[in-house]
Amino acid sequence: MAEQSDILLDAALNHVPFDGWSDESLRAAARDVGLDGAHAKALFPRGGVDMALAYHRRGDAQMLARLAETDLQELRFRDRIATAVRYRIEACEDRELVRRGTTLFALPPYAADGARAIWGTADMIWTALGDTSRDVNWYTKRATLSGVYSATVLFWLGDDSAGAQATWSFLDRRIDDVMQFERVKAAANRNPLLRTVLAGPRAVLSCIKAPSPDLRNDLPGHLRPTPPGQG
Repeated sequence: MAEQSDILLDAALNHVPFDGWSDESLRAAARDVGLDGAHAKALFPRGGVDMALAYHRRGDAQMLARLAETDLQELRFRDRIATAVRYRIEACEDRELVRRGTTLFALPPYAADGARAIWGTADMIWTALGDTSRDVNWYTKRATLSGVYSATVLFWLGDDSAGAQATWSFLDRRIDDVMQFERVKAAANRNPLLRTVLAGPRAVLSCIKAPSPDLRNDLPGHLRPTPPGQG
């Protein structure tokens, strides 16, 4: 089944630049590989949406494989993140395929699917880089990286510079912005007055824990149950 899905997806990539991630592309791909429409629909029940998500997951897998082959030990952590995002974008075979995807997931019925896909990419990057956070930082890291990744992809779609150098410079600036914010947070943590003012919000945030692995397929989030007698 998985092999047939890959074959069908490969065939669809020839049609998506013209017909988008749509049922039309799925039907054309099915004709190309000799599958009947019912079989193709069984492989991708929601048609173009499921194909677009499968294409996104393929890019994630290629990024992870490339990261596994790369020695990142000598790089600063911010450069490891930049490398991962760059690898993910370079896994895209054709900008038009990505452009069609961003158009699809901008539609209200599919916006949640797009958000889950981007969050999943950010989660894979942090996990591959060895993130061990289990508190609210688990969420903030992935939310921030999701924003950086999304902005960089949109910039890349319009970038005509040689070797996409303008995109990689844009990515570096976005990561520098995030690092500057982290430095401000660290300075606030060292300030006794601010620590006192923020004690209440921090107590609330301390209840937030990272989801268990079996919840990763959905938008993550859950609160740590209140121990008996403390409610």
